[in-house]
Parts: sequence; C-alpha cells; structure tokens
Amino acid sequence: MLQVSYIRDNREQVLERLAVKNFKQPELVDEIIELDDKRRSTQTSMDNVSAEANAAAKQIGELMRNGKKAEAEEIKAKTGAWKEDIKKFGDQLALTEEELYQKLVLLPNLPHSSVPKGLTPEENEVVLENGTIPELPANALPHWELAAKYNLIDFELGVKITGAGFPVYKNKGAKLQRALINYFIDEAEKAGYSEVSVPLMVNEASGFGTSQLPDKEGQMYFVGIDNLYLIPTAEVPITNMFRDVILKADELPAKHCGHTPCFRREAGSYGAHVRGLNRLHQFDKVEIVQVVHPDKSYETLEQMSAHVQGLLQSLGLPYRVLRLCGGDMGFGSALTYDMETWSAAQQRWLEVSSVSNFETFQSNRLKLRFRNAEGKTQLAHTLNGSALALPRIVATLLENNQTDRGIKIPEVLVPYTKFEWID
Repeated sequence: MLQVSYIRDNREQVLERLAVKNFKQPELVDEIIELDDKRRSTQTSMDNVSAEANAAAKQIGELMRNGKKAEAEEIKAKTGAWKEDIKKFGDQLALTEEELYQKLVLLPNLPHSSVPKGLTPEENEVVLENGTIPELPANALPHWELAAKYNLIDFELGVKITGAGFPVYKNKGAKLQRALINYFIDEAEKAGYSEVSVPLMVNEASGFGTSQLPDKEGQMYFVGIDNLYLIPTAEVPITNMFRDVILKADELPAKHCGHTPCFRREAGSYGAHVRGLNRLHQFDKVEIVQVVHPDKSYETLEQMSAHVQGLLQSLGLPYRVLRLCGGDMGFGSALTYDMETWSAAQQRWLEVSSVSNFETFQSNRLKLRFRNAEGKTQLAHTLNGSALALPRIVATLLENNQTDRGIKIPEVLVPYTKFEWID
C-alpha cells in the first residue's frame, strides 16, 4: 500500500508511474489527496476542541481550589458541548479514514523507473539469454507423453481423484520431484536462507499483507466455513511471519526459504499451452523471501535473480531473464524479473520463476518496520522469488534430456535421486 504522504508530495510522479502500469483509475489519486485534506482538517478541528476542553478543565480545577465555585460551574456548563463536538469530529474522522483506506488499497505499487512501458507479455524486455538450445530428433516427445511412456505422472488419475490440474506423480517421477525440492532447499540454505515450514492456509489479514487481497481473491481457493485461503505461494505465510514486527537494524537482512504446495484456481486458463505440467491448480515450489534495508533492496533483487539463474545453470537448462513491462507486472511489485526455460519439445519458453522487489508496498500493509541507526522506526523493503517452481522445471528436464536410451538426470540431482537415468 502506498503512503499517503508520498502521494501528496509526488502527485505528478505517482500519476506518471501508474500510467506505466496501465492503471485504469488515475482519478483515485486526487480523491485520496482530497480525503487526506478532509482527514487533516477534521483532526485539527478535533484537536482544537480537545485543547480548549483540556484548558477549561485545568481552569475549573484552579477556580474550585480558590473557592470560586460559581465561576467554575459556569465554565463546567460548557463541557457538554465540547464533548459532543469531540465525539462528532471523532466519528467524522473515523469515517473519513475508512473511506481513505478503501481508496488506498485500490492503488497498485508504483513501478521502478527501469520498468518498460507495455501492456502484454510480448512487450517484456529480454535482459539476457543463457545456454544452448538443444536440438532434439524429429521423434522427440513432449513431457506429457514422456510421463506416460515412463510411468512418471498420471494426469488422468489426478482428474479422477480431484479434477484437472492435480496430477499424481509416480515412481521415478515422484522421486525426481522430491529430489528437486531437496536440492533447491539445500542451495538456498547455502546462500544464507533459513528454512521454515509454514501453514498452507492463511487468514484474510495475511492475504492482504502481501497484496494478494483484495487483488487476486478470484484466483485463490477459499475455505468459506473457516474464512481461510489456500496459499497461492509460500511468499504469503513466510512474509507474514513479520507482520506487526519491528526488527533491529542488525537483524536485516532477514532471509527465509520454504517448500510448500501452491494452489491456484487459474480461472479461464485453457488450450494447448496449458497441457500437461504447463499450468496446474496444485504444484510444488521452493520460495525465497528477504526483508532488507531500503538502501539494499535493488542490490538484493539482483542477488536473488543470480541465485535462481545459478540453479538453472546447474541443471543445464537454457533460460532467459525478462524484465516485466508495466502492464504484465503484479499488483504489488515495483520490479519483477521472470526466468523462463526453453522447452525443446514444445519449442517455446516456459516461465519457471518470478523474482520481485515490493519496496515498502507490502511492509506498509504488514506494519513491518525496523529501527534505524538513529533509533527511529521506518518501513523495511520486502522481496521474494521462486527458487524454483517445479512443474515446468520437470517438463523441460524431461523434454530436453530425452535420448534413445531414456532421460538423463542432471549430475547435480543424482545424489538426490539415487539414479542417473529414467529408462
């Protein structure tokens, strides 16, 4: 959530940056400033009446001590009107603050100055490409056919048990899944992240804190009877560990990682591009989260991007890094890098990670602060990233490493899988 003071002091810049994100309600900016004017005016009026009432109370006390009861009673007769005025201003202030809050939560985060303009994924900026695109034989299979051939994943069994988008991993497919999770967690710990195991359901306050709510409620599974949401990513519970927390300066950066299943409704997703593992309603992911000093957040973003790229390089997967354009960014992000791997059998790029800097957008909602060198509290910056999401990693590993003998397991995974081939 943006800070009102920043919006007031930087109106033109706010409107300019919101335009980069293709925000459709720029009039909200002026409405927020007008409501803040009203809030300030009401607060001043209430403070003035309160000051007058407090001064009168002291005067009444002095008059009573000096035996001037009549004069004291005369002033005391006015206190009822002051109390009514204070209540009236208090009620008006509460209504104005609530209206202001409801407007503020509709504003997305402002994109960083480096974010390119654009509306669609095709307008994202390619930052770099790495690795060699494999050339497969003409009879190469897509991952869903490889999964059936080697009895790795049963999509139809998942449909029977739950529905489309809930696959059942079997045999070496299940072992490969577990190997990747353990490898990603181990690499995150080597990079200084502390592992946590978090709940798979969160309350509304948690969803709001990380800006999934009220923006993405239609994409989240909701357990109505308990008013809880299944997590779309471990970012939500891990970041909310710091809700209403004031950290010491020497506790920054706070670095955590965690593996969870993730649940996404993916409403409206259909067609050939979502076949197999390309888009699921339930999938596993290892998430990395950092809470950092504001001066360090963009340096940290590059470090987190480098960590994800190191994982892709170690797996031997060709990949590219995209800087998302304003129209393709998330509601709360100031800058997002997407990492995509090349699917050799499908002949297209598949997103496997997003790494984002939220600056103070989440921390303002979370009331996540730290005490700086001067002893004053200020909002921290939050960042998170997929390191990595498994389905499309599995898809590209199967497709890119298929041979006449079978599927070759990357060397770094063999200590985890305990096998070198799927055959």
